[in-house]
Formats: sequence, C-alpha cells, structure tokens
Amino acid sequence: MSKQMSHLDNIPSTPGKFKMEKSPYIHNRLRWHSSLAKLTFWSFVFLGLILIFFFRSPSSNPLPQDPSRRSLRTYNWGGPAWEKQVRSSARVRSRNGISVLVTGAAGFVGTHVSVALKRRGDGVLGLDNFNDYYDPSLKRARQALLERSGVFIVEGDINDSALLRKLFEVVAFTHVMHLAAQAGVRYAMENPSSYVHSNIAGLVSLLEVCKSANPQPAIVWASSSSVYGLNTKVPFSEIDRTDQPASLYAATKKAGEEIAHTYNHIYGLSLTGLRFFTVYGPWGRPDMAYFFFTKDILKGKLIPIFEAANHGTVARDFTYIDDIVKGCLAALDTAKKSTGSGGKKKGPAQLRVYNLGNTSPVPVSDLVSILERLLKVKAKRNIMKLPRNGDVQFTHANISLAQRELGYNPSTDLQTGLKKFVRWYLSYYSGGKKAAG
Repeated sequence: MSKQMSHLDNIPSTPGKFKMEKSPYIHNRLRWHSSLAKLTFWSFVFLGLILIFFFRSPSSNPLPQDPSRRSLRTYNWGGPAWEKQVRSSARVRSRNGISVLVTGAAGFVGTHVSVALKRRGDGVLGLDNFNDYYDPSLKRARQALLERSGVFIVEGDINDSALLRKLFEVVAFTHVMHLAAQAGVRYAMENPSSYVHSNIAGLVSLLEVCKSANPQPAIVWASSSSVYGLNTKVPFSEIDRTDQPASLYAATKKAGEEIAHTYNHIYGLSLTGLRFFTVYGPWGRPDMAYFFFTKDILKGKLIPIFEAANHGTVARDFTYIDDIVKGCLAALDTAKKSTGSGGKKKGPAQLRVYNLGNTSPVPVSDLVSILERLLKVKAKRNIMKLPRNGDVQFTHANISLAQRELGYNPSTDLQTGLKKFVRWYLSYYSGGKKAAG
C-alpha cells in the first residue's frame, strides 16, 4: 500500500456597587445585615448545587451522548515521554526551516501538508481529536502514515486551552497551520452546534493562546470558498461580497474571517486565510461527492446528479490536493512575523486572504463520466433538483492574487487528479481489508 501512498497524491467579575442609604435607625442596619447574611447563605447553596451538577459522575451526565459535544471527551497528555515526542516531532532539521503546529493533522489536507513540511526539513507537530464525523479508521491510517514520516499527532481538542498552552510551553512554534474544523455543508442541518464548537469557539481558543505566546506565531488557516455563498458574480474574487452565506458552515467560516481580523487588529497576530475550492485526491474525505460517487458506482447504487432551476448545470472548481499543499506552504513561507508580545500589539501585522482553486469549473455530470471511464463501470444516474440544504450551484475561483503574491499555479486537471485518486481508492479498499462505508 505504501507505494500507492508515497506520493500523497460564567459571571462577570465586575459586580455593581451597593449603596446603602444613611439611616439614624440601628434596626434598619441590623435588618440589612440580616438580609446580606441570608443572601450570602443562599448564594453558597446555589453555588454548591451548580458544583454538584457540574461534577456529578459521567454515568449520570447526558452530555457524552450528545453528538455535538463528542469532542469534549478526555484525552491523556503530558509527562516526560510525551514531551520528548512533542519536541522530537517539532524539531527543525533544515537550515532555514520553520516549526509548525498543524491542527487537524489527521484530516485530509492536514495529512498532506504535514508530510510535505516534514519532507523539506521543517519541524511539524500534529493535533487532532479524531472525531467520528466520518470513519475514524481512515484518520488512524493517515496517522500511521504520518508516524512513518516522523510526525507525531497529539490527541486533543483545540478547545482545550490547557493543552494548547502546554504545547507552546514545550515548543516555541514559529507558525501555526490551522486546519481543524467541522467540515461539510449538509451536516450542519443535523448537528449545527458542532460547527460553532469547532469553527468559532475552537478558532478563538487557538487565537487566545497564540496571542499570549512569546514569540507569537504567524498563523495560516483554512477558510472556505463557501463564504461566497449566494454571490452570482464569477469568478469569485477576494474583494467580492461574502455577506450572503448559503449554509451554517459558510457562516462559521465567514465569522472566522471576522474573528481573524479582530485578533490581528487588537493583538498584532499575523493571519492568512485560505479559501479552499473543492479539494480532492488520495486520502480524501468520504463525505465528498467524488469519494462517495466512486464507492456507489462500484456498488451499483444510484448516483444523485443535482441540477439547478430550469435544468441548470451544477459545477465545482475541483482543486487537486497537491496544488492546495503548494498554496499552503507558500502562504506559510510568505507569512510575516506577528507583531505582538505577551498579548500586546506593538505594530501593524499582516492580514491576508487568498483563493486557492483551479480556475476551471467542471459540471458534476462530467465528474461522474470521468469516474465511469476510470472505474470501467457504468454509473446509475439519478437526476435530482438541487436541494435547499446549503449547496450552491457553482464555484469558480479567481486566483490572480494568489498567483501574484504566493506564486500559486495549479497544474493538475480533473482527469489526472481523479486517476490518482481512483488508484489510491482501489488500493486502500482492496481485498476486503477496508470497508468502504
């Protein structure tokens, strides 16, 4: 299998003042003191009840069964051996290398970026919570791949501030590649809170630790082409409006861009957002159309082909993973240092946003045709109206800014990229070793 994989094709602390009226009568004072004593007593009783509720046994706590909070489970970390692994993985091995914390390292893009950084001699430490949004065994397989490349993944959640602070105590990261997120457009209708937890609260948690780090790292993070939402002007440019999100996922990514602006403005953090356009390739996400189309074509199942109103074509700007990785590395390499120290801004800091796409939208029906040829199996197509679940009719990237400032130049067409994906898919799921869903 390694040959096929080698290319990686709480309450405010400012209570109001109590002003007691002057009174010549002592009994009024005594009454006030008595009331204060009662208030204090019941405050302690109330606080005690809260603590009992909060610290009650897990067996009686319904939260672990709530899918939106599954990433809050306990992780084991710390200790001399653990710190040694962290330092070893993050050690820079090239003269001008950088030390990068990659969140979401066991994810699709995270795995490829981590391997690419390690290959060129950079220090890389991964962080991932291995949630079950899709088959965790695929994430574990990516983890094994990273371990063979010398990348250690810390198991933990980006909302765990204590863990994040510890990582920055052990390693003085020069950069953070923030890829951890709750992905998917349609799943937001089933589990909306998971998107707020990961994409908004998680981002703030990370930025809070980064702002206080000394030195502060430069941060590159994954936004999304989904922020363009209902925009009808094409191709999408970074200066176009992004205030009409079509999904909760898109809204959380747009919120992320505004949060990034805030931390850049107040704390001097260097931040670069990358708007990815439909990334595909080996080790991809099973919830993506090209992935589950492949699975269903091989199983002889119906393939849903969406069309817009009046038989309009649904198209996507499919971008191969290797091209995305080059864009990510270029963003890291051109990121300027943050300008704050100890949570205080000392000067203007870099703030950027780039589209990373392929500039060649392809109708989804053509994607299916290419898969048919590669798999040598005829697809059973089921033409359906585009549902109102957050999907948009088309995406198309204007990448001129990334070309000019990052040297970004995607070179993989869909036919070539899908050929590499299918080769990996058949190898990974061959011989009944893996269950393709």
